[in-house]
Amino acid sequence: MSAAMEATPVSTTVEFPRFGSFSYTESEVLAFPWGIPGFPALHSWLALTLPTQPNFVWLQSLDDIKVAIPTCDPYFVFESYDPRLPGYAVAALEIADPSDFTMLCVMVATAEAEEMTMNLMAPIVVNLKSRKARQVMLENSGYSIKERIPRKVASGATDGAPATADAPQ
Repeated sequence: MSAAMEATPVSTTVEFPRFGSFSYTESEVLAFPWGIPGFPALHSWLALTLPTQPNFVWLQSLDDIKVAIPTCDPYFVFESYDPRLPGYAVAALEIADPSDFTMLCVMVATAEAEEMTMNLMAPIVVNLKSRKARQVMLENSGYSIKERIPRKVASGATDGAPATADAPQ
């Protein structure tokens, strides 16, 4: 077998109930060794960004394909977000440098996306090198688990009506 053939990553295709058919390689899988609160037995996840919802990242479980969690880059919505990661999280995720990780925050939307909230108190921290991730509680941070996401005014709107959010559904 040639070296080029050995280096080719094996692609797996899964049919997700919410998103349809997706192909991925093992290098794209996020490992949550400690699970996620509410889903302690689910350890393997994919981060999916849909063309119709470019500002959201869906965490799709590979252990239970019926489970998908909408998340978002917290800095996209809350520019002044300034979490202090606890030492145990930095050590457990083997983070040596700020460029080693990214954060996502779980989002919740009411029916018709009338209200959307983001969990700023417990971001999901992902080590970009090892692909290991963990939801981390920021104790005594002052952040909320249900921080209301401000609605932006539609471009050109004159009545101040809120824009329609492209909420995860």
